[in-house]
Amino acid sequence: MSTSQTSATADRDRVTPVSDVVDLRSDTLTRPTPAMRRAMAEAEVGDDVYLEDPTVNRLEKRAAEIFGKESALFVPSGCMGNLIAIKVWTHHGDEVICEERSHVNLYELASMSAIAGCMPRIARSDDGILTWKQIEAVIRPKIYYDSQTALMCLENTHNMAGGTVYPTKQVDEICAHAHDAGLRVHLDGARIFNASVALNESVAQMTRNLDSVMFCLSKGLGAAVGSMIAGSREFIEKGPMYRTMFGGGMRQVGVIAAAGLIALEESPKRLHEDHANAQFLAREIAKISNLRIDPATVKTNIVIFDCKMTGLNAVQLCEALQPYGIRALDTALYSVRFVAHCDVDRAGVERAAKVLREVLAKTSRATV
Repeated sequence: MSTSQTSATADRDRVTPVSDVVDLRSDTLTRPTPAMRRAMAEAEVGDDVYLEDPTVNRLEKRAAEIFGKESALFVPSGCMGNLIAIKVWTHHGDEVICEERSHVNLYELASMSAIAGCMPRIARSDDGILTWKQIEAVIRPKIYYDSQTALMCLENTHNMAGGTVYPTKQVDEICAHAHDAGLRVHLDGARIFNASVALNESVAQMTRNLDSVMFCLSKGLGAAVGSMIAGSREFIEKGPMYRTMFGGGMRQVGVIAAAGLIALEESPKRLHEDHANAQFLAREIAKISNLRIDPATVKTNIVIFDCKMTGLNAVQLCEALQPYGIRALDTALYSVRFVAHCDVDRAGVERAAKVLREVLAKTSRATV
């Protein structure tokens, strides 16, 4: 091979490190828009521990209206929102039914046990979407020596299952049977607006029969901080007490609630772009012979693929991408996650797919 041919081959094979980062680890990395920042700077504020912050009050009223619920409460995080709901609906010693890979089971530091005094009762579904039959199988019988089922937590979209979506009819069926059995149903709806876009249904329609809902303002909606819980007036009236107990009294918090108001009104309108970018990524990943993904399973903004056949585990693959400006997250030994969001455009996901393909080609040659 000539020197020029060797040089051309090297240039073709080279993946050049770059300074610009395409960060696909999570949609929690979104940054507030200029409009949100202006609203934050100009926000009218008061003391929210006294329930007197006018911007927070407007946000809570608007969230309740959008979800068709009687009332809503602004909280610092989704984890706190879920914990408040669990605390309101249960007593110490109760069990909470949840899917095995759900956020409340895996990523909330066992707070339902450590703080609310409950135990998770696990059901498993391959796609993270539970049926009533799967739930019914793990409900405790009414026997005095068994801990009792009090609550079930659904997650929509289901993060670790790859952003899968509950059909509204299935949620309604679960709620009907649960209520007949004297049980409550809470929704971890951190990404409920992604589910709404995927189903082309309103969040009010999707959550009408749920006893309580938590959703995040700081993920795909792009606000800086905060989540909401919504439900009946009686349910929300108990919320501020537990929010304060858990350290969530935030005083003049209208400066961040202002961004939440814009996120709530404006951000859902563009989530379809994130879904399209996620589907593009899934299709490109499916073309890489030693990666495994079914693009048909990608319904929202989360893409999880299997890298076992590359000879790298998930941590190693994520580390291999990082010098080239692509950040991804390992979610299991051989599972890697990309999450599309408002701070990554089509050019960004195209670059991520290109770098992934080239890094794996380079790795494959190095191991021959």
